[in-house]
Amino acid sequence: MAVTGDVYNTGLLKRIFKYVKPYRAIFIWSVILTILLAAISPVRPLLIKYTLDKCILPGNYEGLVTMSILMIAMLILQTLIQYNHTLLTNTLGQSVIRDLRINVFNHITKLRLKFFDKTPIGQLITRTVSDLETIADIFSEGLISMIGDTLQVIVIVGVMLYTDWELSLVVLVPIPLLIIATRIFQKAIKVAFQEVRTEVSNLNTFLQEHITGVSIIQYFAREKQEYKKFYAINKRYRDANIRSNWYYSIFFPVVELISAMSLGLLVWYGSRSILAKPDVVTPGTIAEFILYINMLFRPIRELADKFNTLQMGMVGAERVFKVLDTDEVTPNKGVATPKKLEGNIQFNDVWFAYNDEQYVLKNLTFNVKAGETVALVGATGAGKSSTINILNRFYEIKKGEITVDGIQIADFDLDYLRRSIATVLQDVFLFSDTILNNITLNNPQISLEKVVEAAKKVGAHDFIERLPGGYQYNVMERGATLSAGQAQLISFIRALVHDPAILVLDEATSSVDTETELLIQKAIDNLMDGRTSIVIAHRLSTIQKADQIIVLDKGEIKEKGTHQELLKLDGYYKRLYDLQFSSEGIAKA
Repeated sequence: MAVTGDVYNTGLLKRIFKYVKPYRAIFIWSVILTILLAAISPVRPLLIKYTLDKCILPGNYEGLVTMSILMIAMLILQTLIQYNHTLLTNTLGQSVIRDLRINVFNHITKLRLKFFDKTPIGQLITRTVSDLETIADIFSEGLISMIGDTLQVIVIVGVMLYTDWELSLVVLVPIPLLIIATRIFQKAIKVAFQEVRTEVSNLNTFLQEHITGVSIIQYFAREKQEYKKFYAINKRYRDANIRSNWYYSIFFPVVELISAMSLGLLVWYGSRSILAKPDVVTPGTIAEFILYINMLFRPIRELADKFNTLQMGMVGAERVFKVLDTDEVTPNKGVATPKKLEGNIQFNDVWFAYNDEQYVLKNLTFNVKAGETVALVGATGAGKSSTINILNRFYEIKKGEITVDGIQIADFDLDYLRRSIATVLQDVFLFSDTILNNITLNNPQISLEKVVEAAKKVGAHDFIERLPGGYQYNVMERGATLSAGQAQLISFIRALVHDPAILVLDEATSSVDTETELLIQKAIDNLMDGRTSIVIAHRLSTIQKADQIIVLDKGEIKEKGTHQELLKLDGYYKRLYDLQFSSEGIAKA
């Protein structure tokens, strides 16, 4: 779906208005108030005309007082209607984007990892925040306001023609010039706004990536180079905004000039008419038409602006719905939710590729019995993490089958499958929240007592209690206030309290020092007790007790067996073992 921002895309408007249905009453009242505002717009000039002709010129003081009170009452009424109109349209817009934003976030969290491999996070942030705000403007400043302005123009022109059609035609002579100028402005500003939205997305993407990776920038002293890149992106964003403002700086003076032409024609023709036929054209009529000119040109001028607001809302809507239409969601057609999962895992001739051309796993066949521990070893890129990813169904396999307790993983309810597999990653991710919420992930069914019990099992309770606030301590973004070992221990507690049938440890000790590793190893032993476990480790010393070790190389199984069996084979594993321990010996020397 191309991002065109076509205002007349009725299919897109229908999708947007589906989100209006829960707020039908607010929408209807907004339309009613819009019609009321358009209907009463010509009343004040009519009252001023009557006051000038019937009260001020004849010296009717009592009538002047009456008309003054009437105009004040009309002004108060118009103000109240305008207040409620603004409040309702903004409420409608914000309610719609609240629901849309919830849907977008919910959809994004269900997308496969493959989608995030090729989509910048900053772009998704733009879609979820600023692009959605432009949809709110469709209701608060766009569509409904355009309807109101159009109605107001029609009503005012009708009243002008009814009052004096000759004078009206003279005054309206410059209107075609205004329509042409508005059309040119609308086309130009559309392109400018699209450039602004594109540069906003680029800016968000750059900021998100570089603020997240600021440590790398500082480690390699790249501040000046990245500053230059940001300067260029920010300059493009500034230039795009200046171009859009430049069009406004031309359009608005042109409108004022055309409005002055109408006013000049009114004074010229109206003065002649007063002298020629004073009974038909009065000073009150001239005053009335002066107000009508201002009231006529303002909505016509704003229509161009609001048209582009609507247009940008449609552009934003297309981008947002493009995310919602992304079908890279892991299908959840399975219904299997066994009361108890034993944890028997079987890979049968499994083939997997991130794209259709290059297989990263080939003919993968192995079995892990319930309660056993299997270790995956191999060089970087051998396919260890990919094996874990397809077990969790983050990616779909191309050929073969994977079963747990004899049930194909696609036949499991997806939530049930992933709840049954707890994964502890090398790079622990902690949210900017309390330790308790990082462990429970805000699951109300997990009590503090259960968390404390799990913390004691993995040996983390003491260090947590020493922190200010204990389990209520805020770890800040990505756990910045904790050491790598402390963060790792919290991830072990997180896995333990969710009580999984299958445990996956993805290089869980490779980022900590040897002393901390000994503490963590004890936690791992407690965590693995009674569970089927799959361990990925660089340090072969941590997996010597595994029931089975699988050696992967370029996505294929080269060897299988226990630590001692593989050493006797004198093959891949033996070479890895000798290489690692000889390098450790050199380091110690």
